Amino acid sequence: MEAAIILTYRCICKCYMCNIWKYPTKPSEEIKPEVLEKLPDNLAFVNLTGGEPFLREDIEDIVDIVMRKSKRVVISTNGWFTEKIVNIAKKYPRIGIRVSLEGLPAANDELRGIKDGFDHGLRTLLELQRMGLKDIGFGITVSDRNAKDMIELYQLAKSLGFEFATAVTHNSYYFHKHDNVFKDQRMIEDCFRELINELLCTKRVKNWFRAYFNYGLIRRVRGQPRLLPCEAGTENFFVTPFGEVVPCNGSPEPWVMGNLKRQSWDEIWNGEQAQKVREKVKNCDRQCWMIGTAAPVMKKYIWKPLKWVVRNKLRVMMGKEPCLD
Repeated sequence: MEAAIILTYRCICKCYMCNIWKYPTKPSEEIKPEVLEKLPDNLAFVNLTGGEPFLREDIEDIVDIVMRKSKRVVISTNGWFTEKIVNIAKKYPRIGIRVSLEGLPAANDELRGIKDGFDHGLRTLLELQRMGLKDIGFGITVSDRNAKDMIELYQLAKSLGFEFATAVTHNSYYFHKHDNVFKDQRMIEDCFRELINELLCTKRVKNWFRAYFNYGLIRRVRGQPRLLPCEAGTENFFVTPFGEVVPCNGSPEPWVMGNLKRQSWDEIWNGEQAQKVREKVKNCDRQCWMIGTAAPVMKKYIWKPLKWVVRNKLRVMMGKEPCLD
């Protein structure tokens, strides 16, 4: 399974697409590191996220536990706390770091509501690269307001040897947003089409499957159904700052399966409440397409994205446009 652990709802940014910063958790409310010892061993992947994870004073204790639980751990951050991030990377050189950037400097700082945020984020990544950390990169959450910066940001990542992740705006309890909309769908789609073509033109297999994921984002912008079934709460799970185990962060309210502060993992995962939540997931019509819930089913049903990748890689090699209809 894959997991995302939301360490805090505190954040120093004031992002246009996310209002977490308006509803911060108190440090006293947030899950203690030792509670995470209850998580199952041999997880395939864990994402530590927030809010801003590096606002946690005990972040090193958390990383120490999670690194023993999972083959791969990635922290999502705004990159502001360079020294703390570098110190973690020095101690755990196989950690991954993803810095959220919403475009080039002017757009990023405006949309994330933090002065010099782009500079801090890029400086952090360059410092990590200089010290030899391999799993680093940045990502963008796309909307009408920054879609046209996406290709330039990708080219910057490519030139620096960084990974590049994408998302689109969603509405949910997690984001405290219900008014994120795509006004110029065609423009956004055209930007994703260009990115997909760029990814398929590379020699890197991982990029080809990222192209498939981005095709899923196009469908999300169009309001079309998901490419693959959602199996949140079965193939993956989230943990909130309060210790609640939930299937995802895209639901209208938290669909709580149990609480790690009060229960064992087996009690939560195999309990009656978890089964009720899985039924909700089966009947959910929100059609979210976020990496936390899309990646696990892309791996589970690998033949479906593989078929798409082979078809469209061949089209690109023949000088044709990818088929995205």
